[in-house]
Amino acid sequence: MTAHSTGKTSLGLQRPSSEPPKRLPLLMVLAGLSGASPLATDMYVPALPDLACSLATDASGAQMSLTGFLVGIIVGQLALGPLSDAVGRRPVLIGGSVLFAAFSTLCALAPTVDVLIAARVGQGIAGAAGIVVSRAVVADLFDDRELPSVFARLGAITATAPVLAPLAGGALLLTVSWRYVFAVLALMGVLLALGVWQWIPESHPPHARLTGGLAASLRTIGQVATQRAILIPVSSLACGGAAVFAYIAGTTFVFQGIYRLSPALSSLVYGVNAVGNMAGSLAYGHLAKRRHPEVLLIISGALATTGAAVLLLIQATIGSNTLMTWLCLLITVSACGVFFPAVLTVAQSRGRAAPGATSALLGGGQFLLGAAVSPLVGVFGAQSPAPMAAVMTSCLALGTLAAIASKHAHIS
Repeated sequence: MTAHSTGKTSLGLQRPSSEPPKRLPLLMVLAGLSGASPLATDMYVPALPDLACSLATDASGAQMSLTGFLVGIIVGQLALGPLSDAVGRRPVLIGGSVLFAAFSTLCALAPTVDVLIAARVGQGIAGAAGIVVSRAVVADLFDDRELPSVFARLGAITATAPVLAPLAGGALLLTVSWRYVFAVLALMGVLLALGVWQWIPESHPPHARLTGGLAASLRTIGQVATQRAILIPVSSLACGGAAVFAYIAGTTFVFQGIYRLSPALSSLVYGVNAVGNMAGSLAYGHLAKRRHPEVLLIISGALATTGAAVLLLIQATIGSNTLMTWLCLLITVSACGVFFPAVLTVAQSRGRAAPGATSALLGGGQFLLGAAVSPLVGVFGAQSPAPMAAVMTSCLALGTLAAIASKHAHIS
């Protein structure tokens, strides 16, 4: 176990107001690792029509490349998190970044849509290393007093990825083809590998690693999942993640399809909400100095649920307008900025015996439930914001109930 009860992290860094020289690069590389997969998810979305035409496929075939990437992220997190508990963090991070670059290159050169889909699955698996292992590195290097502020900063940085990715992709496509989007992602993979090599220490020493090879490390997931104190916050994150997937799946449709906003104004709505999410993450870092993460988790979950529930109630009674829908979603998304770093803090602090396996459960559950729930927004109708609000309310209510149960759960 790498937790410390002193005022120092395992890097030996004091906690003064000024940042130690090497700490900022460490956090920036970790943020880059966490944000690479969201960038790879959203950056090429504006290119889907051109991609379909170029590879002689239809919209469904092009969208399958996105599905394949999400499948890869789920599988990669469940496999690579426990693997890092067995072999160390640096080999998985460096290997994952290099493979992310290689598969991104293959995507850029793909002659057919089938090759692209296969390469996107590989890209997702490799990119999952950055998501799952970076959380484990944070749990290794920082004690329970510093976890909230670190997860808050990482959350604030990575919250910008869904906003910047489509804008960057769209700007790139003004001058070059969709293949260059993947070339940029390949370059990012190379830079992240160099960043890990230079700035990320091996935070999981040999004496703390699991023995028994990959099979034993995978069995660790099952062992961690039997611990109620960890499984409950994992469930809470999965429900919160499902609500966010429903929001992503429904927002553009609601504001462009129902309220007839232009793509530019719809992007503005999405961007302002993302700023609210980032502000929530930063606020969590300050609030956690005065309130326990478990308490902040419950409060933020309740507030996020309230925003979605009010939207559902208004829509079911008098009907919501553009401004009211935007306000309710802004409340929910901003509260999620507190919710997500809070639940990560709670789960990772409890799972210090196997941080990689704990992180794998967190990420795997979040993406798996999110991918399963987001289609429900379209299944239940496309005439109002009610389906999106109903799915979000249900998921967030379950996540908040899990957060309440988590407060009373203890490590056995």
